[in-house]
Amino acid sequence: MSNIFDLTGKVAVAVGGNSVLGSSIAKGFAEHGAKLAIVGRNLEKAEAVTKEIIENGGLAKSFYGDVSSRESIEKLAKEIEAWSGGWDILLNAPGKNSSTPFFEIEMEEWDDIMDVNLKGLVFTTQIFTKRMVEQSRKGSIINISSVSSTTPLSKVFTYSASKAGVNSVTQFLAREFAPYGIRVNAIIPGFFPAEQNRKILSEERIASIMGHTPMNRFGNPEELQGAAIYLASDKASGFVTGTFIRVDGGFGCMTI
Repeated sequence: MSNIFDLTGKVAVAVGGNSVLGSSIAKGFAEHGAKLAIVGRNLEKAEAVTKEIIENGGLAKSFYGDVSSRESIEKLAKEIEAWSGGWDILLNAPGKNSSTPFFEIEMEEWDDIMDVNLKGLVFTTQIFTKRMVEQSRKGSIINISSVSSTTPLSKVFTYSASKAGVNSVTQFLAREFAPYGIRVNAIIPGFFPAEQNRKILSEERIASIMGHTPMNRFGNPEELQGAAIYLASDKASGFVTGTFIRVDGGFGCMTI
């Protein structure tokens, strides 16, 4: 019986693959046979992820990339193509957050978060997908959104707005790229204790989150792998595009 989740022969570009959630998904791809390009602004962290994948028998290489700079993204795409010939899977997992109260948000902070979470995702997808179309290479784009994109949450106003934009972009691009056989979907994670949200997790905040999470716990990064591998596999999700998969411990079925 064939394994519909087998990614052998596929090249996956994990932008933000040096982050807690991005690296977990990248490792899941590698365990299922994909060749990984681990991309991040912190090359040291990217190298650590790459080393772990290789030590576990996978194929990977680290690349520097700053999604807030178009020049950096274009250079990155050329470097990865020179290494692998092309790619089949693009994971958009970079992220910036802030707990600044609404009345104290400055334009610089707003722009900084939007540059990474939304604008960077759009232009990364534009550059990488254009090359896929030119090569007649079908594949999968997977965006990482957030529960705050659909439910108004306090303390993360700009982040929430950026992730709501990610949802809109995901569905727009699903229509845009469907004729080329490129699927565009998003994962909506619940609360995972990743680096960017540790600073806002006070005891009061944790109690509030647990009060709205039926499973009454945080997610483990490895629990995102199943959804991501499903979306990456043409055999498993070949007719799935413009879809959001929630991995949130039931948060989405609660009311705030």
